[in-house]
Amino acid sequence: MIHFKTKKELIRFIIIASIVALIILTAILSPILFKGTDFATIIEYSLGKFFNIAKFFTAHYVDLLETVTIIIFMWVLAQVLKFLIKMVTSKKNRSVTIANLLISIIKYGALVVTLFLILSAWGVQTPTLLASAGILGLAISFGAQSLIEDILSGLFLIFEKQFSVGDVIQIDNFRGTVIEIGIRTTKFEDINGDVKMINNSDIRGAINTSSALSPVICDVSISYEEDLEHVEKIVSAHLLEMKKAIPTLEEGPFYRGVQTLSDSAVVIRIYAKTEESKKYQAGRDMNRFMKILFDKNKIQIPFPQIVVHLDQPKKDDSDK
Repeated sequence: MIHFKTKKELIRFIIIASIVALIILTAILSPILFKGTDFATIIEYSLGKFFNIAKFFTAHYVDLLETVTIIIFMWVLAQVLKFLIKMVTSKKNRSVTIANLLISIIKYGALVVTLFLILSAWGVQTPTLLASAGILGLAISFGAQSLIEDILSGLFLIFEKQFSVGDVIQIDNFRGTVIEIGIRTTKFEDINGDVKMINNSDIRGAINTSSALSPVICDVSISYEEDLEHVEKIVSAHLLEMKKAIPTLEEGPFYRGVQTLSDSAVVIRIYAKTEESKKYQAGRDMNRFMKILFDKNKIQIPFPQIVVHLDQPKKDDSDK
């Protein structure tokens, strides 16, 4: 559907469409409305050559039927191939990536083959056209080096197993999940749900954070007044309970000891590992578990405090 920003654009579109429609109707209906006149003859040998639809269908109905047949056949063939690829590929990330690449190749390949078959049906010499296309492709390749570089980079990304669909990738300051690897571009989705498309040739220095389990760190502060050994016993005794409460934790949790001695608290660390995509939620769940555990055992989690010392005013000698 066409949207117009202003009423003036709408009026302009209506006028242009009306003029085009009037010219086409004149070319089609002039032999009937102005039969035997010089005007009809002029229209027939000018515009009539392009808009004499009845004569065009009569002369080329076989070619038109062959064209429709080619389009339908190639479309069905492409759909069957796509279906077979989806059937034989598993749901693993790498299989999905290769399947998407093959589907893209089939889509563009079917379009090119369909075009050549249609041109052949209309009498175009396809061998000559292929030779010309080769020369044209060579000429275009010099002006489309970035496009070729993107395509080659995409193939290397897939076959070198640098990352697959579903992996979490860090590229410079951008971090996102791979949702599609195409022939020319790769799509990433960040934590906000925004989709970013990056040319394959621009993907350099990518860090695949999904290649191994990611660490989850929970640092909890306790007051200096608390008995550290008592706190450590409570934490160690409930690690298995934390594991059951947070099933996303693949390894651990483990108590790592005292991390820092800060100004107003002793910071202890609990360490675990999980999948990259679940890391942040696992960290939140560990923080929640530790807060509830400390509340039940009345272990104080301190907050920053400021001690202010006020100087006492000196007594005047006259007060003595």
